Amino acid sequence: MSVVMLISDSERLRRDAVIGRILEDVRAGRTIYLPDFDRGVSRPSDEYAMLSVGIEANDYGGTVGEFRYQFEGEEDLLHLMVVRGDGEEVSPEEAQRVVDFLYPGVPVAMMWFKAGTMSHHFYLGHDVLLEYLD
Repeated sequence: MSVVMLISDSERLRRDAVIGRILEDVRAGRTIYLPDFDRGVSRPSDEYAMLSVGIEANDYGGTVGEFRYQFEGEEDLLHLMVVRGDGEEVSPEEAQRVVDFLYPGVPVAMMWFKAGTMSHHFYLGHDVLLEYLD
């Protein structure tokens, strides 16, 4: 069963700002780093490593519905993490809906997907990102 995700104007604006910043950084050859860990904001999970990564305010993350997303990059690859804001499990289908919102028009076949139960990870080449989102 497919569930439609209701997207607010503020979520669209945030996505556009995040993706715009990423595209600028990719074109300029700048590495996209995770935010510095802030003990006052985030507490690592005792069971799962990625639940609170990027919970600190930063240029490369945001929320859509009950999901939180965080980007980080390397020389030629962009890594996207998708988790639930409440720390509960995320199905692959839910994570894919977040990806569809963040990467409109990018073919799913162009991404490498590493599934989990609490977080899902998507990897996309910078050249593909520029081709489809620039």
